Amino acid sequence: MQISGLMVDPATNMPIVILKDDDDRHVLPIWVGVFEANAIALSVEEIVPPRPMTHDLMHDVLSALGAEVRRVIVSDLRDNTYYAVVELELGDASYSIDARPSDGLALALRAHAPVFVEESVLKLAESGGEQASEAERLRKWFEGLDPDEFSKYEM
Repeated sequence: MQISGLMVDPATNMPIVILKDDDDRHVLPIWVGVFEANAIALSVEEIVPPRPMTHDLMHDVLSALGAEVRRVIVSDLRDNTYYAVVELELGDASYSIDARPSDGLALALRAHAPVFVEESVLKLAESGGEQASEAERLRKWFEGLDPDEFSKYEM
């Protein structure tokens, strides 16, 4: 999956990260906090802050220790909350670290690591629940937008 966009939900004023697969078959909106959205936006826009942000620090510490972020996986959807894991490699050892998707995405961007979403999460998100109905509402709204209108909803 790729980060297709970062925008503000016009109904709730909450930031949303839009993940899309390469074939445009799946769109997964994930509502995130303002600070996490800012960390993602800085990386997407390739803006380097004058001092390291938390995700920059985390990436720098991992790099200094010789660990590599291999990938981030949005792994579960429970009670309208997404879960993720960051997979790290350090020497011959591999580690799976529990993370919020927003933190995982911010770290993946800094590490140039791929992002995946479990097929079961995509099915859950598309099939039911409050988050799914919000996602469907947003998906329909998103698909109806003229690309020139994106700038008025960006963060």
